[in-house]
Amino acid sequence: MSRKEDVFIPALKDKKIPLLTLDNTWHRLFTQTDPSPEILKLSEELNELLKKQGKLNNDTKDIKALKKRLMAEIVEQMDALNENPSKALEKKLNDNKRLIEECNEKLEEFGDDIYDIPKQINDVNYKLMLATMEVCYEQIQDNNADIEEISEWVNEMRVELKKKVVIKQQKLKKNQNFYTYMHDIFGADVINIFDLKYGVEPLTEQETKEIGQDKKDEN
Repeated sequence: MSRKEDVFIPALKDKKIPLLTLDNTWHRLFTQTDPSPEILKLSEELNELLKKQGKLNNDTKDIKALKKRLMAEIVEQMDALNENPSKALEKKLNDNKRLIEECNEKLEEFGDDIYDIPKQINDVNYKLMLATMEVCYEQIQDNNADIEEISEWVNEMRVELKKKVVIKQQKLKKNQNFYTYMHDIFGADVINIFDLKYGVEPLTEQETKEIGQDKKDEN
């Protein structure tokens, strides 16, 4: 195990980590981002170990069941031989003894794997967890950087928007003053003629309200 992985061991001691490839929520993580090549490799390795463990457990269970049945048959055969000896029954008894020996040999072969595979599964699952954390936190950090950048832009735009609103209100106020003074000097009829000539429309009701709001803000 690498030095990077060793760092987390004390902190994660006694923490229950689910078998990740069997966890639906873990798979949902990768609807948010793509798994790294390391995650794909470790996932495949973990699945193979789980498959091997499942087969080993089933085979062990079957062999133990067979051994139990054979032992029960041997007891019956020994009783039968005591009452009525026969070569056929003796052969069957010897065959069953041989099969029990084979069962014991097979179970002994499975012994190391039964002990080693759970440890291998935990090791690979641990590495897969670290690889998962690395990908997810990298995405979180990238997203946080984007969020910060966007937030700065939004704040700058808010300041700029406020400035633009002030400039707009100032220009609306100036236009209102122009109209007021020109109406007083030349009269509405004359001003209407020049509005048509220059393609200028009088202030709208909304613009007038904005000017009024500007005055309230000043007060």
